[in-house]
Amino acid sequence: MTLIGRTRARGVETLSLDVPERRNALSAALVAELADALTDAGRDGGVRAVVLTHTGNTFSAGADLRDPPAPQDLTGLLKQLLELPKPVVARVTGHVRAGGLGLLGACDIAAASDAATFAFTEVRIGVAPAVISLPLLPRTDPRALARYYLTGERLDAAEAVRTGLLTAYGEDVDEVLAPVLDGLRRAAPEALAETKRLLTARVLETFDRDAADLTALSARLFSSATAREGMTAFLERRDPEWTV
Repeated sequence: MTLIGRTRARGVETLSLDVPERRNALSAALVAELADALTDAGRDGGVRAVVLTHTGNTFSAGADLRDPPAPQDLTGLLKQLLELPKPVVARVTGHVRAGGLGLLGACDIAAASDAATFAFTEVRIGVAPAVISLPLLPRTDPRALARYYLTGERLDAAEAVRTGLLTAYGEDVDEVLAPVLDGLRRAAPEALAETKRLLTARVLETFDRDAADLTALSARLFSSATAREGMTAFLERRDPEWTV
């Protein structure tokens, strides 16, 4: 079963998270297949840029609670997005939750339709947005991030742009992205690679400094009794025991 769709048009490789029946949750298999697709795109001289998008009404619901990726694999995927020598553009027409927001944070440009919603839901299942903080903390408004990390509230697309989670939004995301992709197609490949390196240098410094600690924190939290209660409550569609 293929979990990642691949198409290409005029040098733009589109990779689609394609498990809509699971709301494109980040399973171990999905993370591995996406990493392989990114490796192929990075090596292919015919690819000028990558668009990361989805099928169904959810870009990604975050970690697959039934088959979660190892924290180090998710860390590796986020770093791969940042280090890829091609610009990566997120295209969102649905909902993004938890770990899915890490993917957005690791993309160079992120655009959404005005129907998209966003939420850091980790605290509601008893964990923390640890690994995804690696690309997000350097790129987003710290006061806004504190609110949404701590409460799990939903953001709309306009608020996501204001906080730095998104680059732009509009009624038709493809209209929003048309000038972006046109600009990338007109840019020299070597210039794009070096410019991306400039833009991601400080984010990658965060990985070098904090990745080991945050990966360990994620593993510890996901194996805790609190997380087991939170995940069970989520799957059973009930409030966890700590709700007051």
